[in-house]
Amino acid sequence: MAGNFNQFLTLLTTQLQHQDPSNPTSTDSFTSELAQFAGVQQQVETNSNLTSLLTATQDTQMTSGIGLIGKTTTATSSALPLQNGNGSMSFVASVAGPVAIAVTDSNGQVVKTDTVTAQVGTNSWSWNGVSDSGTQLSDGQYFVAVEGTDTTGSSTALSTTVSGTVTGLNRTSSGVNVQMGDTSIALSDLDGFSGA
Repeated sequence: MAGNFNQFLTLLTTQLQHQDPSNPTSTDSFTSELAQFAGVQQQVETNSNLTSLLTATQDTQMTSGIGLIGKTTTATSSALPLQNGNGSMSFVASVAGPVAIAVTDSNGQVVKTDTVTAQVGTNSWSWNGVSDSGTQLSDGQYFVAVEGTDTTGSSTALSTTVSGTVTGLNRTSSGVNVQMGDTSIALSDLDGFSGA
């Protein structure tokens, strides 16, 4: 009912029409109900105004995001775009040593594994789209996970920063996303970009 104030007015008039004339609603109760109806009307208007504000914000993001199309950008995400047979990402290691990398497809199947020796700081890794079985996989969205060790020697998941070329924008219920081929990443997760 919060979405339609007219329903409340209908309820109010129906209540008035069906009152028992020998036992009318008390003025205190009636005043309280009118105040509740007024409050609901304000909530409906507030929701409408917030929806308009959200739409305007997303329109602004879409307009500013158009300049990213065709540019290479990075994003803090585990969604790894494979574009033109290439995918790349980076991660930060707190200690030097072996790091395990696993790439999964959209079904959660591991398609590529790798072990690299990480240096302290930012490390880069690229993938040519060839699976562990030697098959060239099609472009699309994959997911990457990196596991290394922390300063205590315990195994830990490392955050990944993926890179790709922006091919479009789309609006979702949670905001504006950039498309890197078939990979969709929230605009707010972008870290930076460079020329085409």
